[in-house]
Amino acid sequence: MICARECPTWCIRLTSHTESSAPAPGARPRARNVLDTFTIDWSLCMYCGICIEQCPQDALVWGGGHVPSADTLGGLLYDRIQLSQGVSNE
Repeated sequence: MICARECPTWCIRLTSHTESSAPAPGARPRARNVLDTFTIDWSLCMYCGICIEQCPQDALVWGGGHVPSADTLGGLLYDRIQLSQGVSNE
């Protein structure tokens, strides 16, 4: 979730929750963050690439296309599903 913290325009929004796993005998309980939502607001993004450079999981990459225009600001909000499908190459 470093990408959202490092973004200079705060265009990445995410929500997560913590899940605990059953500890092995004699071990401490472990918790991990689980991503619920991930959204990029392309109307705020300045395409600096800091999020891509800072992502320790290499989950973000440049797509090669451009973000299509939209007639509303809501049309420039891309969630995980839209991001996984890529953007237009036109």
